[in-house]
Amino acid sequence: MDLPALATQILTGDRRALARAITLVESARADHRALAAELLARLAPIGRQALRIGLSGTPGVGKSTFIETFGLMLTGQGLRVAVLAVDPSSARSGGSILGDKTRMEHLSRDPLAYIRPSPSQAHLGGVARRTREAIALCEAAGFDVVLIETVGVGQSETLVAEMADLFILLLAPAGGDELQGVKRGIMEMADLILVNKADGDLKPAALRTKSDYAGALRLLRKRPQDPPGFPKALAVSALNDAGLKGAWDEMQHLAQWRRAEGHFDRARAEQARHWFEAEVREGLLAQLTQDAATRARMTRLGTAVAEGRTAPAKAAAEMLTTLGQP
Repeated sequence: MDLPALATQILTGDRRALARAITLVESARADHRALAAELLARLAPIGRQALRIGLSGTPGVGKSTFIETFGLMLTGQGLRVAVLAVDPSSARSGGSILGDKTRMEHLSRDPLAYIRPSPSQAHLGGVARRTREAIALCEAAGFDVVLIETVGVGQSETLVAEMADLFILLLAPAGGDELQGVKRGIMEMADLILVNKADGDLKPAALRTKSDYAGALRLLRKRPQDPPGFPKALAVSALNDAGLKGAWDEMQHLAQWRRAEGHFDRARAEQARHWFEAEVREGLLAQLTQDAATRARMTRLGTAVAEGRTAPAKAAAEMLTTLGQP
């Protein structure tokens, strides 16, 4: 692979080159990982930045419809938009349906938009393991906004907040006990809560849900990275394109305030440190399966635990002590 040529093509916004590069960084092969690291190192000094927006939401909230309508609004303003959509994948085959590109039919045909579906491959946190590297590639390709759609909402789907500048939580009205439908942890991370489907018969319920969450947000501890009035809850309708411009204005206001106050760059620096440490942890875990001697130790200790000859905690301590020794 001609990495200098690939890097040059990415910097000129070549979509085929971007697709090849994302496929490269998503590969688990050791030789591909080395090439991906070199490619990212070549692109890093360029220093291009996009506004990274993480999106999560309850099943059926209309994330794909929202992203398509919102993305078309942004491209209508001349902005280049990349969508990284993470799909749940099969625990058996590792594959997924990857239906986001099909659901976002109009956005996928927009020349200013780029949609990349990726299987989560059972990686917890609602995002794929290499999503952050895909974001870096999209930034290098000159996109202005990168939307990261998670697989869904839950107690673990908050990892996207560690790679996004803004974290948006989408909720649906009339879902029962709204304030119990989403856990406090993800609410504390959200910068904006958007109650979707505020149209037709659901509009009154959507407005009530928005008021419920607005009240709940006022009870949360004030965060230093927020200007007065944030985080906020808003009602929107992706179907009727209602409230999306106001939501975008709020996102821009929050991002500009954080840039001016220095929170934006500090957050990105902390995110980079987080992903460095995560990569080290992943590398150490990989040693347990890739190194023959380490696998043999694991097998021996696992057998001893299974046969009741040693306690799991003691075997784990022994494994950790010997890890890294020849």
